[in-house]
Amino acid sequence: MTTTNALQFPISEAPAMGQPLKVAEGVYWLRMPLPFALNHINLWLLEDHLGWTIVDTGINTSTCKELWQQVFDHHLNNKPVHQLIVTHLHPDHVGLAGWICERWGLQLQMSRTDYITCKVLMSDTGQPAPKAAVDFYQRAGATDEQLAYYKTKFGGYGKSIYPMPDSYVRLQEGSSVTMAGHRWEIIVGRGHAPEHVCLLCPELNVFISGDQLLPTISSNVSVWPVEPNADPLKDWLDSCAMLQHRIPADVLVLPSHGQVFFGAHNRLQRLIEGHEKSLMKLLETCQQPQRNVDLFSQLFRRPINNDLLTLAVGETQAHLNYLISKNKLQRIPDHQDVVWYQTL
Repeated sequence: MTTTNALQFPISEAPAMGQPLKVAEGVYWLRMPLPFALNHINLWLLEDHLGWTIVDTGINTSTCKELWQQVFDHHLNNKPVHQLIVTHLHPDHVGLAGWICERWGLQLQMSRTDYITCKVLMSDTGQPAPKAAVDFYQRAGATDEQLAYYKTKFGGYGKSIYPMPDSYVRLQEGSSVTMAGHRWEIIVGRGHAPEHVCLLCPELNVFISGDQLLPTISSNVSVWPVEPNADPLKDWLDSCAMLQHRIPADVLVLPSHGQVFFGAHNRLQRLIEGHEKSLMKLLETCQQPQRNVDLFSQLFRRPINNDLLTLAVGETQAHLNYLISKNKLQRIPDHQDVVWYQTL
């Protein structure tokens, strides 16, 4: 077991891609590749007398499909897959949900808000960027070149997702599912996704956290053009505080990225404090008026290229909207309708 920053990692090496690794009774860790800088996602297989439950699917690529087929052919002990649960709407989690449902004759299980939002976002595929979206990034201070690039990439969400099932089973706060022969409580987190499903098994003391709790990185918390005045950072901070009360301090956390770990409460506190420090930096920097794009260096360690622009603008806007809601910051539009922010 290795220890880093008050976290403990009981499994020193992640499993090879497509090779399940047992982490608790009836619970297996499965890793799949992603074609991004974040190059992997952790998925979960849970076995009981009925068969297997899959939690999250990976992205819709031929590589992931081939790895899943290897799992189906060699690692299921001649049992069927009888449940598919998706934690939230992002393509690395829901990308192959439709394909797996077709393959095994399943009904997808996920939260209502994320299922409906996923279907809406998929309808953008092949459509031109709406004026409201272009205006959102223009107000943030994006250049003409960046806006032109954004227009070429608009609608890319659906390209990473196999066609979604046209019906589903709703998962919601306060309900439960049975996996690996045990009851798992559904706990909903917000901020990173609209209605993110987490799963807690008190008997096994295991928590499938999705992207709501990661060991070494902080999940993206963004404002999007469709709801420019949203306050997802409040949702995220409230969810972190809620989880500190809802899950045991010694629970084994199964995150969607990084290593399986112990130390949930410490990690949640570090996530809260990290955002609080970022908010203080923005208030200090905005003593002089700043645009959204001027603040990237205060929040991000790496340079922001065109591919990362929407995530960077979104996360910066989440911090700005939070401070506006606390009456600590004001908006000042200029003659080109670019918005500047100044500390009150």
